[in-house]
Amino acid sequence: MSYYLCMTTPIIKVSDIAFPRFQGPDLDVMEAYLTNFGMVRSARTDDALYMRGTDPDHHVHVTHRGEIKFIGLTFNATLADLENLSQATGSPIETCTDPGGGSVVRLTDPDGNQVDVLANAQQLAPLEIRKHAAYNNGQSRPRAVELQRIESGPSQVKRFGHGVIKTTSLARLVEWYSNTLGLLGSDDIYVEDPEQPIGRFMRCDRGDTPTDHHSLLILETGETRLGHCAWEVADFDDLMAGREPLLASGARHYWGVGRHILGGQIFDYWKDPLGFTIEHWTDSDLLVASTPLNKHSIFAGINQWGPNPPDDLDF
Repeated sequence: MSYYLCMTTPIIKVSDIAFPRFQGPDLDVMEAYLTNFGMVRSARTDDALYMRGTDPDHHVHVTHRGEIKFIGLTFNATLADLENLSQATGSPIETCTDPGGGSVVRLTDPDGNQVDVLANAQQLAPLEIRKHAAYNNGQSRPRAVELQRIESGPSQVKRFGHGVIKTTSLARLVEWYSNTLGLLGSDDIYVEDPEQPIGRFMRCDRGDTPTDHHSLLILETGETRLGHCAWEVADFDDLMAGREPLLASGARHYWGVGRHILGGQIFDYWKDPLGFTIEHWTDSDLLVASTPLNKHSIFAGINQWGPNPPDDLDF
Protein backbone atom coordinates (compact mmCIF):
# COMPACT_ATOMS: atom_id res chain seq x y z
CA MET A 1 0.00 0.00 0.00
CA SER A 2 1.60 3.16 -1.20
CA TYR A 3 1.00 5.34 1.83
CA TYR A 4 3.02 3.02 4.10
CA LEU A 5 6.68 3.99 3.80
CA CYS A 6 8.00 0.45 4.19
CA MET A 7 11.60 -0.27 3.28
CA THR A 8 12.46 -3.09 0.89
CA THR A 9 14.92 -4.42 3.48
CA PRO A 10 13.97 -3.97 7.14
CA ILE A 11 16.58 -3.57 9.85
CA ILE A 12 15.93 -7.12 11.10
CA LYS A 13 13.35 -9.87 10.78
CA VAL A 14 12.18 -11.14 14.16
CA SER A 15 11.48 -14.86 14.29
CA ASP A 16 8.47 -14.82 16.64
CA ILE A 17 6.65 -12.91 19.33
CA ALA A 18 7.71 -14.05 22.80
CA PHE A 19 5.62 -12.58 25.63
CA PRO A 20 3.85 -9.50 26.95
CA ARG A 21 4.88 -7.58 30.05
CA PHE A 22 2.34 -6.18 32.52
CA GLN A 23 2.34 -4.46 35.87
CA GLY A 24 -0.12 -5.23 38.67
CA PRO A 25 -0.48 -4.83 42.44
CA ASP A 26 -0.96 -8.46 43.60
CA LEU A 27 1.29 -11.21 42.26
CA ASP A 28 -0.54 -13.89 44.29
CA VAL A 29 -3.82 -13.06 42.57
CA MET A 30 -2.13 -13.08 39.16
CA GLU A 31 -0.43 -16.42 39.77
CA ALA A 32 -3.66 -18.07 40.88
CA TYR A 33 -5.56 -16.70 37.88
CA LEU A 34 -2.88 -17.57 35.31
CA THR A 35 -2.56 -21.08 36.75
CA ASN A 36 -6.28 -21.59 36.13
CA PHE A 37 -5.76 -20.05 32.67
CA GLY A 38 -3.28 -22.82 31.90
CA MET A 39 0.19 -21.46 32.66
CA VAL A 40 2.84 -22.74 35.07
CA ARG A 41 5.15 -20.66 37.25
CA SER A 42 8.73 -20.68 35.94
CA ALA A 43 10.14 -18.06 38.32
CA ARG A 44 9.07 -15.52 40.89
CA THR A 45 10.92 -12.74 42.68
CA ASP A 46 9.74 -10.25 45.28
CA ASP A 47 8.73 -7.90 42.47
CA ALA A 48 7.86 -10.04 39.43
CA LEU A 49 6.05 -13.20 38.34
CA TYR A 50 7.11 -15.26 35.31
CA MET A 51 4.69 -17.85 33.91
CA ARG A 52 5.45 -20.41 31.19
CA GLY A 53 3.60 -22.71 28.84
CA THR A 54 4.31 -26.28 27.74
CA ASP A 55 6.73 -25.15 25.01
CA PRO A 56 10.39 -24.63 26.03
CA ASP A 57 10.21 -20.82 26.32
CA HIS A 58 11.27 -19.78 29.83
CA HIS A 59 8.17 -17.60 30.19
CA VAL A 60 5.21 -16.43 28.13
CA HIS A 61 3.76 -13.87 30.58
CA VAL A 62 5.43 -11.40 32.95
CA THR A 63 3.78 -9.38 35.73
CA HIS A 64 5.81 -6.79 37.62
CA ARG A 65 4.53 -5.49 40.96
CA GLY A 66 3.12 -1.97 40.65
CA GLU A 67 0.20 0.10 39.44
CA ILE A 68 -1.87 -1.61 36.76
CA LYS A 69 -0.56 -1.06 33.24
CA PHE A 70 0.52 -2.77 30.05
CA ILE A 71 4.28 -2.29 29.58
CA GLY A 72 4.98 -3.80 26.18
CA LEU A 73 5.77 -6.77 23.95
CA THR A 74 8.92 -8.86 23.48
CA PHE A 75 10.00 -10.47 20.20
CA ASN A 76 12.64 -13.14 19.52
CA ALA A 77 15.62 -12.68 17.22
CA THR A 78 19.27 -13.73 16.88
CA LEU A 79 22.28 -12.07 18.49
CA ALA A 80 23.36 -10.93 15.00
CA ASP A 81 19.96 -9.28 14.64
CA LEU A 82 20.50 -7.45 17.94
CA GLU A 83 23.84 -6.16 16.72
CA ASN A 84 22.25 -4.82 13.53
CA LEU A 85 19.34 -3.36 15.48
CA SER A 86 21.63 -1.66 17.98
CA GLN A 87 23.77 -0.15 15.25
CA ALA A 88 20.74 1.14 13.33
CA THR A 89 18.80 2.55 16.31
CA GLY A 90 21.51 3.54 18.76
CA SER A 91 19.91 1.42 21.49
CA PRO A 92 22.50 -0.69 23.32
CA ILE A 93 22.56 -4.45 23.65
CA GLU A 94 21.95 -5.19 27.33
CA THR A 95 22.06 -8.30 29.46
CA CYS A 96 18.45 -9.25 30.18
CA THR A 97 17.89 -9.26 33.94
CA ASP A 98 14.77 -11.45 33.78
CA PRO A 99 15.10 -15.07 34.88
CA GLY A 100 15.95 -16.85 31.66
CA GLY A 101 18.54 -14.21 30.80
CA GLY A 102 19.70 -13.59 27.26
CA SER A 103 20.57 -10.35 25.51
CA VAL A 104 18.07 -7.63 24.73
CA VAL A 105 17.68 -4.39 22.80
CA ARG A 106 14.96 -2.19 24.29
CA LEU A 107 13.06 0.05 21.90
CA THR A 108 10.00 2.27 22.10
CA ASP A 109 7.49 2.32 19.25
CA PRO A 110 5.99 5.64 18.06
CA ASP A 111 3.07 5.26 20.49
CA GLY A 112 5.34 4.82 23.50
CA ASN A 113 4.94 1.04 23.88
CA GLN A 114 8.06 -0.76 25.10
CA VAL A 115 9.28 -3.20 22.45
CA ASP A 116 12.06 -5.58 23.51
CA VAL A 117 13.97 -7.77 21.08
CA LEU A 118 15.48 -10.78 22.87
CA ALA A 119 18.15 -13.29 21.86
CA ASN A 120 19.62 -16.40 23.48
CA ALA A 121 17.18 -16.64 26.37
CA GLN A 122 17.19 -19.88 28.36
CA GLN A 123 15.06 -22.72 27.04
CA LEU A 124 13.47 -25.14 29.48
CA ALA A 125 12.48 -28.76 29.06
CA PRO A 126 9.03 -28.89 27.46
CA LEU A 127 6.15 -29.92 29.70
CA GLU A 128 4.12 -33.02 28.94
CA ILE A 129 0.94 -32.36 26.97
CA ARG A 130 -2.14 -34.40 27.76
CA LYS A 131 -2.75 -36.75 24.86
CA HIS A 132 -6.13 -37.05 23.22
CA ALA A 133 -7.16 -39.88 20.97
CA ALA A 134 -7.56 -39.24 17.24
CA TYR A 135 -10.78 -37.62 16.03
CA ASN A 136 -13.34 -39.53 13.99
CA ASN A 137 -15.27 -37.50 11.42
CA GLY A 138 -17.44 -37.95 8.34
CA GLN A 139 -14.49 -38.52 6.04
CA SER A 140 -12.14 -40.53 8.24
CA ARG A 141 -12.55 -42.78 11.27
CA PRO A 142 -9.04 -43.55 12.54
CA ARG A 143 -10.06 -44.17 16.16
CA ALA A 144 -11.42 -47.66 16.71
CA VAL A 145 -11.57 -49.65 19.95
CA GLU A 146 -10.10 -46.60 21.71
CA LEU A 147 -12.24 -44.48 23.97
CA GLN A 148 -12.07 -40.69 23.84
CA ARG A 149 -11.74 -39.45 27.40
CA ILE A 150 -10.78 -35.81 28.03
CA GLU A 151 -9.05 -35.08 31.32
CA SER A 152 -10.45 -32.29 33.45
CA GLY A 153 -8.31 -29.36 34.50
CA PRO A 154 -7.06 -26.04 33.17
CA SER A 155 -6.18 -25.65 29.51
CA GLN A 156 -2.54 -26.23 28.65
CA VAL A 157 -1.12 -23.00 27.30
CA LYS A 158 1.64 -23.73 24.79
CA ARG A 159 3.01 -20.33 23.86
CA PHE A 160 2.23 -16.67 23.42
CA GLY A 161 0.60 -16.10 20.04
CA HIS A 162 -0.20 -12.44 19.41
CA GLY A 163 -0.90 -9.02 20.77
CA VAL A 164 -3.31 -6.31 19.62
CA ILE A 165 -2.43 -2.65 20.05
CA LYS A 166 -4.66 0.34 19.40
CA THR A 167 -3.30 3.54 17.89
CA THR A 168 -4.19 6.98 16.60
CA SER A 169 -2.05 6.43 13.48
CA LEU A 170 -2.16 3.05 11.75
CA ALA A 171 0.22 4.14 9.00
CA ARG A 172 2.87 5.31 11.46
CA LEU A 173 2.85 2.09 13.49
CA VAL A 174 2.71 -0.22 10.47
CA GLU A 175 5.69 1.61 9.02
CA TRP A 176 7.66 1.24 12.25
CA TYR A 177 6.96 -2.47 12.82
CA SER A 178 7.60 -3.25 9.15
CA ASN A 179 10.85 -1.33 8.89
CA THR A 180 12.24 -2.11 12.32
CA LEU A 181 11.17 -5.72 12.98
CA GLY A 182 10.40 -6.93 9.46
CA LEU A 183 6.74 -7.78 10.09
CA LEU A 184 4.63 -8.50 7.00
CA GLY A 185 1.02 -7.61 6.31
CA SER A 186 -1.47 -10.50 6.20
CA ASP A 187 -4.86 -8.74 6.09
CA ASP A 188 -6.09 -5.16 6.11
CA ILE A 189 -9.47 -4.25 7.61
CA TYR A 190 -11.37 -1.36 6.02
CA VAL A 191 -14.72 0.37 6.43
CA GLU A 192 -15.48 1.85 2.99
CA ASP A 193 -12.25 2.29 1.02
CA PRO A 194 -9.88 -0.72 0.78
CA GLU A 195 -7.03 1.77 0.35
CA GLN A 196 -7.83 3.41 3.70
CA PRO A 197 -7.66 0.57 6.22
CA ILE A 198 -8.35 0.90 9.92
CA GLY A 199 -6.38 -2.18 10.92
CA ARG A 200 -3.61 -4.48 9.80
CA PHE A 201 -2.81 -8.05 10.83
CA MET A 202 0.97 -8.57 10.74
CA ARG A 203 3.06 -11.74 10.82
CA CYS A 204 6.72 -12.61 11.21
CA ASP A 205 8.77 -13.09 8.05
CA ARG A 206 10.17 -16.61 8.20
CA GLY A 207 10.61 -17.05 4.48
CA ASP A 208 9.16 -20.35 3.26
CA THR A 209 8.57 -21.62 6.80
CA PRO A 210 4.83 -21.39 7.60
CA THR A 211 4.07 -19.02 10.45
CA ASP A 212 0.98 -17.79 12.29
CA HIS A 213 -1.36 -15.52 10.31
CA HIS A 214 -0.52 -12.75 12.78
CA SER A 215 1.73 -12.01 15.71
CA LEU A 216 0.47 -8.44 15.91
CA LEU A 217 -2.77 -6.66 15.04
CA ILE A 218 -2.72 -2.86 14.90
CA LEU A 219 -6.08 -1.07 15.05
CA GLU A 220 -6.65 2.65 14.51
CA THR A 221 -9.22 3.58 17.15
CA GLY A 222 -8.38 7.12 18.23
CA GLU A 223 -6.54 5.95 21.35
CA THR A 224 -3.18 4.35 22.17
CA ARG A 225 -3.39 1.26 24.39
CA LEU A 226 -3.45 -2.52 24.49
CA GLY A 227 -6.35 -4.35 22.87
CA HIS A 228 -5.74 -7.93 23.96
CA CYS A 229 -3.13 -10.67 24.24
CA ALA A 230 -3.58 -14.28 23.13
CA TRP A 231 -2.04 -17.64 23.99
CA GLU A 232 -2.21 -20.87 22.01
CA VAL A 233 -3.54 -23.93 23.82
CA ALA A 234 -3.08 -27.60 23.01
CA ASP A 235 -6.21 -28.19 20.90
CA PHE A 236 -9.97 -27.67 20.73
CA ASP A 237 -10.85 -30.13 23.51
CA ASP A 238 -8.20 -28.52 25.69
CA LEU A 239 -9.69 -25.07 25.08
CA MET A 240 -13.21 -26.26 25.91
CA ALA A 241 -12.27 -28.32 28.99
CA GLY A 242 -10.22 -25.43 30.34
CA ARG A 243 -13.30 -23.24 30.57
CA GLU A 244 -14.59 -25.15 33.59
CA PRO A 245 -11.82 -24.28 36.09
CA LEU A 246 -11.95 -20.63 35.04
CA LEU A 247 -15.72 -20.40 35.43
CA ALA A 248 -15.58 -22.25 38.75
CA SER A 249 -13.01 -19.77 40.04
CA GLY A 250 -15.27 -16.82 39.24
CA ALA A 251 -13.22 -15.60 36.26
CA ARG A 252 -15.11 -13.24 33.96
CA HIS A 253 -15.83 -14.78 30.57
CA TYR A 254 -15.94 -12.17 27.81
CA TRP A 255 -16.61 -13.71 24.37
CA GLY A 256 -16.60 -17.12 22.70
CA VAL A 257 -16.33 -19.85 21.85
CA GLY A 258 -16.16 -19.16 18.11
CA ARG A 259 -13.91 -19.22 15.05
CA HIS A 260 -12.47 -16.03 13.60
CA ILE A 261 -12.47 -15.25 9.90
CA LEU A 262 -9.09 -13.52 9.71
CA GLY A 263 -6.51 -15.91 11.13
CA GLY A 264 -9.04 -18.74 11.34
CA GLN A 265 -8.45 -19.39 15.04
CA ILE A 266 -10.96 -20.98 17.37
CA PHE A 267 -11.12 -18.39 20.17
CA ASP A 268 -12.32 -17.84 23.71
CA TYR A 269 -11.88 -14.45 25.45
CA TRP A 270 -11.64 -13.68 29.18
CA LYS A 271 -10.93 -10.72 31.43
CA ASP A 272 -7.93 -11.05 33.73
CA PRO A 273 -7.67 -9.60 37.27
CA LEU A 274 -6.01 -6.46 35.89
CA GLY A 275 -8.98 -5.82 33.60
CA PHE A 276 -7.17 -6.74 30.38
CA THR A 277 -8.75 -8.93 27.70
CA ILE A 278 -6.90 -12.21 27.17
CA GLU A 279 -7.58 -15.05 24.78
CA HIS A 280 -7.22 -18.79 24.44
CA TRP A 281 -6.92 -19.91 20.81
CA THR A 282 -6.13 -22.97 18.73
CA ASP A 283 -5.90 -23.88 15.01
CA SER A 284 -4.47 -20.78 13.33
CA ASP A 285 -4.07 -20.23 9.61
CA LEU A 286 -0.39 -20.47 8.60
CA LEU A 287 1.17 -18.26 5.90
CA VAL A 288 4.57 -17.91 4.26
CA ALA A 289 6.46 -14.75 3.33
CA SER A 290 5.17 -14.75 -0.25
CA THR A 291 1.49 -14.89 0.78
CA PRO A 292 -0.03 -11.62 -0.53
CA LEU A 293 -1.78 -9.02 1.59
CA ASN A 294 -5.57 -9.37 1.55
CA LYS A 295 -8.24 -6.74 2.26
CA HIS A 296 -11.33 -7.44 4.33
CA SER A 297 -14.39 -5.27 4.84
CA ILE A 298 -15.31 -4.85 8.49
CA PHE A 299 -18.93 -5.41 7.45
CA ALA A 300 -18.08 -8.98 6.37
CA GLY A 301 -17.94 -9.90 10.05
CA ILE A 302 -15.39 -11.07 12.59
CA ASN A 303 -16.20 -14.73 13.20
CA GLN A 304 -17.25 -17.66 11.02
CA TRP A 305 -19.33 -19.23 13.78
CA GLY A 306 -20.01 -18.61 17.43
CA PRO A 307 -21.81 -15.91 19.41
CA ASN A 308 -21.99 -12.33 18.22
CA PRO A 309 -19.38 -9.98 19.69
CA PRO A 310 -20.39 -8.30 22.97
CA ASP A 311 -21.91 -4.83 22.76
CA ASP A 312 -18.85 -3.43 24.55
CA LEU A 313 -16.43 -5.26 22.25
CA ASP A 314 -12.89 -4.33 23.26
CA PHE A 315 -10.34 -6.62 21.72
